[in-house]
Amino acid sequence: MQKILNDPASFTDESLAGILAAHPGSLRAVSRRGIVRVDAPVEGKVAIATGGGYGHLPLFLGYVGRGLADGVAVGDVFSSPSHAEMLAVTNAINGGAGVLYLYGNYGGDTMNFDLAAELAADQGIQVATLLGADDVASAPPGSESDRRGVAGIFFLYKIAGAKAAEGASLAEVVAVTAHAASRVRSMGVALSPCTVPAAGQPTFSVADGEMELGMGIHGEPGTRSGPLQTADEIAGQLVGALLEDLPYKPGESAAVLVNGLGATPQEELYILYRKAHELLGQAGIRVARAFVGEYATSLEMAGASLSLLKLDDELSRLLAAPAESPLVTYR
Repeated sequence: MQKILNDPASFTDESLAGILAAHPGSLRAVSRRGIVRVDAPVEGKVAIATGGGYGHLPLFLGYVGRGLADGVAVGDVFSSPSHAEMLAVTNAINGGAGVLYLYGNYGGDTMNFDLAAELAADQGIQVATLLGADDVASAPPGSESDRRGVAGIFFLYKIAGAKAAEGASLAEVVAVTAHAASRVRSMGVALSPCTVPAAGQPTFSVADGEMELGMGIHGEPGTRSGPLQTADEIAGQLVGALLEDLPYKPGESAAVLVNGLGATPQEELYILYRKAHELLGQAGIRVARAFVGEYATSLEMAGASLSLLKLDDELSRLLAAPAESPLVTYR
């Protein structure tokens, strides 16, 4: 294991300390691993809380900011945050209009976040929950609620945050975010594993010259292992799988996210985007917005994912609304 760290057991806490030291004008801590936007709570605004295991920057912490989420709780690398951390965040961001819990569909997270929501309700705080579940490789059509949440949750943060910033009610924020979630699909490909600092060895293996199609961001099994394909072939597989799962009509618009998993150069991501853009055009789909870069990583895993959001007028407007985070660029 060759990493820039001190004690592996201090990896998460020292990383968080560095982020807080670098961005004191944007973020502040409310507990050991609970961080909120510096101006929280915003009175009268629906607050948005998120969280999950560490090791996926800019997910989840990078989505705390104006026009986005209001607070985040993180756990150890690839481990759920505690309900106590999430409750501390909930109390710190509650502006009296209710709180939306928005996070990925993983068992440990749902257990702890549900407990935090129950405790918040006991304190008189109204909490609603929505899960990102966009990974088409993790469950078939008809079982969408069983799917993993991966990089497509980026779109949900943006939509929910913009709607809340407009002064919408909790019910209205939930409705438009659920609508967006039903129109997001993602799929990825892994080319190498990552190493959790506390473990000191790779979490899985991918042989030289091989790739794993559909692998999850923690090393969960994909749909197929095989020889490493060209960028155009990979793009074809990803685009084909997403459009098969959620077909588009010619003339409809999409927002596209090509996301690097931690060790893939941006140059390669743009090669992948180039072919995805071409294939979508051939299918009669207009690309209205494109995001290319690292939005949900897995430490130093090599690979990429593709996410599509089927747009309508309201989703297009909310996606274009201003947003600000010290860790993610919105344009």
